[in-house]
Amino acid sequence: MTHRHPRRLALSAAALTAGAALLAGCTGGQATKDADPTARTGNVGSVAPALEQYDAEQVQALWDDESLSARDRGLVTIAVHVASGSTDDLGFYVDKALDDGARPAEVSETITHLGFYAGWPNAVAAVDPVAAVYEERGIDASELPETDPELLDQDADAESARETDVQDQHGDTSQRLVDATDQTVFDDLWLRPGLEPRDRSLVTVVALVTTGQADQIPYHLGRAMDSGLTAEEVDPLMEHLAYFTGWPKVFTAMPVVTETLESR
Repeated sequence: MTHRHPRRLALSAAALTAGAALLAGCTGGQATKDADPTARTGNVGSVAPALEQYDAEQVQALWDDESLSARDRGLVTIAVHVASGSTDDLGFYVDKALDDGARPAEVSETITHLGFYAGWPNAVAAVDPVAAVYEERGIDASELPETDPELLDQDADAESARETDVQDQHGDTSQRLVDATDQTVFDDLWLRPGLEPRDRSLVTVVALVTTGQADQIPYHLGRAMDSGLTAEEVDPLMEHLAYFTGWPKVFTAMPVVTETLESR
């Protein structure tokens, strides 16, 4: 049975674009039309030649390692940039992800999803760099997710258990938060078909590692693995994240990642 809820929140890349335009109007910000949206800085070697060498060798080796697909690495890297609010190179990595097999709808849905898991400002900040890439590649609304799609089926037993747990822990403190979590996040966002459940959980785990939210990782990593992420993929995922989020954040997450893998 398809689970739908009347208090649906229809959010798409178009909606986020409108939000970004509003913010730009308030601050006087304006995208540079002549800039190459897929370019990276060419000044690394003149400032930090050792960093340039690591980038050319170790980081490039990540992308060449097929133990985690280049397409997955693209979505992971986009999620890191969105979750951390680092948009300078976002266009470059979106362009690369699209070349490596990610679909525009998946990039759009990743940004939408991370509005909830990394905060609205970070999601809206990602819109202009991605819009520039879409414009350059001729990507239009026909390739983006519907705002009100037919939702995926929901595991009723698992969702009932999650709802009960959250209600028992937090209902007395903020029933409004509990209701929004049930109705908007899990009865709507998580059931949108623009990202496969595995990929939606994957970018959630990435956002949690990036933002240092280790307590939330076991649930979402377990959910990712229930949806098809393998232990063999978690290994290169954590290495990839070490370069793109920093070693300390990954090692902060490693104890709960290890416990989750050992529990399965």
